[in-house]
Amino acid sequence: MMNNSAKTQLATKAAPVAIGLFLLGVVITSTFYTVDEGHVGIVKRFGQAQQQVNPGLHVKIPLADSVQKLEIRTRKNVETLKAATHEQMPVDVDVSINWTVIRSEAFDLYRNYGGLDQFENRILDPRLRSAAKDAIARYKAEEIVQNRGKVIAKIEENVISTMSEFPVKLDSVQIENLVLPQKYLQSIETKQTEKNLAAAEKHRLERQKLEAQREVNTAEAKRDAEKARADGNAYAILTEAQAEAEAIKVKGLAEAEAMREKAGAIAQSPLLVEYVRAQNWDGKLPSTMMGSEQNVLWNLDQKSAMR
Repeated sequence: MMNNSAKTQLATKAAPVAIGLFLLGVVITSTFYTVDEGHVGIVKRFGQAQQQVNPGLHVKIPLADSVQKLEIRTRKNVETLKAATHEQMPVDVDVSINWTVIRSEAFDLYRNYGGLDQFENRILDPRLRSAAKDAIARYKAEEIVQNRGKVIAKIEENVISTMSEFPVKLDSVQIENLVLPQKYLQSIETKQTEKNLAAAEKHRLERQKLEAQREVNTAEAKRDAEKARADGNAYAILTEAQAEAEAIKVKGLAEAEAMREKAGAIAQSPLLVEYVRAQNWDGKLPSTMMGSEQNVLWNLDQKSAMR
């Protein structure tokens, strides 16, 4: 069993070792450091910015060097402000903007403006508020409500113009919220209701007009169909009459021609007359006859009886 003296001697020997290990741990911890993805490290020596390092494991001089980590991922900044429209109507607006530190120029941003919070407070925020107020003042309240995208584009144009000299990238300006006076909102609602009613009435009138026109078209189509049918019937009758007249004409001409032929033939041959008479005789002798030079009719039957 160890006596008190031995314990004291052991403790005395262990103390320097423990102190040495502690100091070694402090030195190691102070010498090595890491920078996470999405950040860069700004190495400062006795408070003065020396260099910029990328993500990963690095070494620094203990006690002399310190590291300030700077985020280079996209950040979103929102500003709440009071502004006035073109007709001097007061509005409350929440405007946001996305911005990113350019990696290659992060060292200059830190050296000139400090950390990101200081850059926002001193540089970005005032210019964003000014750009938003200037853009809103160019438009009437109704234009802002109906065409917010146009106002946003103007804000973005203004803020990018005023921030062109700084080592950051700006994009995605948005109007997060727009608060108009209650009376104005009521007037817009009333106006919109009247527009809707007017549009509905116009639609109703247009529909009635179309229905009336459809009825007119139907009546005209029916009239045209009846006229076409009547014209067709009349044309058919006319054509039939013309055909019949032409047939009669042709028949009459043929008969006339035949009569002329007969007359010519008779004139040229007396025997033909007798032939025609013979063809037309019914087999009965005439009961009376007249002489060529007598004025008395003789009864042929009686004369035959006397014989």
